[in-house]
Amino acid sequence: MGESVIRLRGVRADLGSRPVLRGIDLTVRRGEVVALLGANGSGKSTAIRSIIGQVPLSGGEIELFGTPRRRFRDWRRVGYVPQRTTAAGGVPATVTEVVSTGRLSRARFGVLRKADHDAVRAALEQVGMADRAKDSVDALSGGQHQRVLIARALASEPELLIMDEPMAGVDLASQEVLAATLRGQVAAGVTVLLVLHELGPLEPLIDRAVVLRDGCVLHDGPPPKAVGQHALPGHDHVHPHDTAGTDSIRTGLLS
Repeated sequence: MGESVIRLRGVRADLGSRPVLRGIDLTVRRGEVVALLGANGSGKSTAIRSIIGQVPLSGGEIELFGTPRRRFRDWRRVGYVPQRTTAAGGVPATVTEVVSTGRLSRARFGVLRKADHDAVRAALEQVGMADRAKDSVDALSGGQHQRVLIARALASEPELLIMDEPMAGVDLASQEVLAATLRGQVAAGVTVLLVLHELGPLEPLIDRAVVLRDGCVLHDGPPPKAVGQHALPGHDHVHPHDTAGTDSIRTGLLS
């Protein structure tokens, strides 16, 4: 079956006094591409944020690469792409400066060396933004902001890539670039867990779909389109023409 990269067992989490995750079990193995699907409020983004430690657990356990998350420190192995926001969080910065922050987990004493700069350039090339390297992120379109966020995650050369709605609100040209980038990562053996509002151009890459409903796992197996809509009552966000809104979460850099 392969090594477990992410393992959730009985994970529960609350936002305020409201239970959001109600005992989630999930395992993602090395080399897998797993999509989290579900209606708004089903707990998809909360599950992602609990894995990286941004949402505290009220119960259950999470492991990363076989280590309990509370003891996990090797974050350079993990690339995280938050739901789209401004790439620099409102701080004036160039594209290269933003992407370089993704390399700090590998830099010695916070000083970027030649290998680090090379990795930043390679990440920008992968997302088709090398020609905008010196531009201010304030001058970018929404789709270009998303490419910068993905390049920032790729700069650390991660073994695990966690992405929250990478295609949401992104123009078709950027969707195609992002799909090609993800194909390259999968071909290189990177494990991927991503929240999707719709399968879209990423559908051929998805090994498993985990559908959440009211904080519980409703389905864990082939993507819903493959098993048929009626097998997944309550799931309303798997069709490319569905334009309903996504969960609104603004997150910063993974510390």
